[in-house]
Amino acid sequence: MTDHDRIPHAPLAGVLGWPVAHSRSPRLHRHWLHRYQIDGDYVPLPVAPENLEQVLRALPRMGFAGANVTIPHKEAVLKIADIVTDRASLIGAANTLIFRDDGKIHADNTDGYGFVTNLTQSAPHWHPESGAAAVIGAGGAARAVVASLLEAGVPELRISNRTKLRAEQIKAEFGAKIVVYDWAQAGNMLEGATTVVNATSMGMTGKPPLRVPLDALNRDALVTDLVYTPLITDFLKEAEQRGCEIVDGLGMLLHQAAPGFERWFGQRPEVDDALRDAVL
Repeated sequence: MTDHDRIPHAPLAGVLGWPVAHSRSPRLHRHWLHRYQIDGDYVPLPVAPENLEQVLRALPRMGFAGANVTIPHKEAVLKIADIVTDRASLIGAANTLIFRDDGKIHADNTDGYGFVTNLTQSAPHWHPESGAAAVIGAGGAARAVVASLLEAGVPELRISNRTKLRAEQIKAEFGAKIVVYDWAQAGNMLEGATTVVNATSMGMTGKPPLRVPLDALNRDALVTDLVYTPLITDFLKEAEQRGCEIVDGLGMLLHQAAPGFERWFGQRPEVDDALRDAVL
């Protein structure tokens, strides 16, 4: 090895998506890089699906320590990765990649970790084991939420999705604690639930509204939305008017980013108000 080969480079990471310009991740990670005075960078990486494998294999050679993965690549990277964690495998999607020194690509999913950490930090009185959870939606994000809520100890998990088959698949994979409700009956599953989650993109700026009636919502329920544009969705506003404690979705984004940052840049970052302000 020549001296030239030994020149240390600043660690790089980024976010792979198509499109990716909307991602808040660069702003988030750059805030931490600046704060901890780390000489590295985090960049958006727009990659079309047909180029994904080629780009992934090239990134470690370009000095990348790892990457986040967003839509539409979260499922596809599982087939490319050399090592997939049990968590990512169960969820069927990865959001965090680590490029190991031996050249292997390690895929993990930190969405569930981000989701639960957001709730425990924002609502210290939340006790997942105190009652049923109700999850609206059955896509990739919902699967991460389901896995993390079951791990957190919810006794029953009710789920409803516009396409019932996707909810049925979750029941088949995650087991007996899952109860599937028809989409027309989604409002009914809120009765007696102590944790209620919107895991769809409905209610997001530019998307159709979430039309699930909240009449059966229990005042003691903790209600959260994975959507964070707008920060307080109509779903959260109505839940708050009904006396429920609410948690916005931005914290999940912030907390899911922390494990990757620590692996790539060697510093455990803090999720605080300064970070929220920077990302907003």
